[in-house]
Amino acid sequence: MSIMKRIFATSAAQSAVGSIAAWYLRLVWYSSRRTLEPSNIYDAVEMPMIMAMWHGQHFLTPFVRQRNIPKHRAKVLISRHRDGELNARAAEKLGIGTIRGSGAHGGDFHRKGGATAFAKMLDALEEGYNVALTADVPKISRIAGLGVVKLAQYSGRPIYGVAIASSRRIQLKNWDRTAINLPFSRIAFVACGPFYVARDADAAALEATRKQIETELNQITARAYAIVDGTGSAPP
Repeated sequence: MSIMKRIFATSAAQSAVGSIAAWYLRLVWYSSRRTLEPSNIYDAVEMPMIMAMWHGQHFLTPFVRQRNIPKHRAKVLISRHRDGELNARAAEKLGIGTIRGSGAHGGDFHRKGGATAFAKMLDALEEGYNVALTADVPKISRIAGLGVVKLAQYSGRPIYGVAIASSRRIQLKNWDRTAINLPFSRIAFVACGPFYVARDADAAALEATRKQIETELNQITARAYAIVDGTGSAPP
């Protein structure tokens, strides 16, 4: 491992980078003009709830929580990967609790902490925390997995989909089409839901809800970009 990698692997360096990232995201959020759709979402949402979003569109989601409102307290699922550590540090600086682990294919589920993280998310919802997580199947963009649906089934809590887009951004050409939001933008925060899942839902019912969430997340993502860009669709 190179000297620079060793330095950035230290707790002090990760804390510093997390602080810088949190400061930057505050700059983006508070320097931008924001549109909320539907405008009454904070009055209508049933908490505690499960918030689902697409990977790569998640950087500004900590600001969905309104500060100093106890029922808005939240925890977010973040992977154990090195990049996840930086995201976790930034989220904690922004007042969001973290649960470490991620979904995976096959045997990787337990290695990546998926089972433990699932139990911790259930505990958090039971304790009155809102729980946020990305809905994508790992490394497959914009295809929802069953994880968020199962979480709703076992917790009894509703799922709400969230999409946040900014008019000024850098779009990366990686698997999740990460959008790096830039300051002094127009920002759209669009939500959908609630989606409920019965505890005794069978495989067909779970799959139907999974497809519905996937469809509506794509629709609100397109709507968020339409608001900020006037394009009517999400970028390819």
